[in-house]
Amino acid sequence: MGYDLGRLILRVTLGILILLYGFHKVKYGLGHIPHTLNSYGLPPFLAYGVYISEVIAPLMIIIGLYTRPAAGVIAFSMLLAIFFVHTPRLTALNSSGGAVIGLEYMFLASALCLMLIGAGRFSLNSPYN
Repeated sequence: MGYDLGRLILRVTLGILILLYGFHKVKYGLGHIPHTLNSYGLPPFLAYGVYISEVIAPLMIIIGLYTRPAAGVIAFSMLLAIFFVHTPRLTALNSSGGAVIGLEYMFLASALCLMLIGAGRFSLNSPYN
């Protein structure tokens, strides 16, 4: 029971926190993301994948449907964000001594954990939980 409750807490927390970023992008647009992709020689339309990783995947994780693949989408998205946006700050520390991109690292680690442990009992039933 405790393991399943822990998985639920991890799922809901990660899902809601990522979903907040997704809602912001739905409301205000993709901002600098298309330009950033273009500067790396990638087509700007790939920026629309952010809606999958920040809206659809978090919703799937929250309800526990195809949790492992959805967590994989978020983990991949976080790796891309770290590479394309945060590379100069990979080891930078803030004034409190914490990692400047600690939130991104935590999102990546949480998504990787969900990929490994699955959704648990308190989820919609799917073969990929």
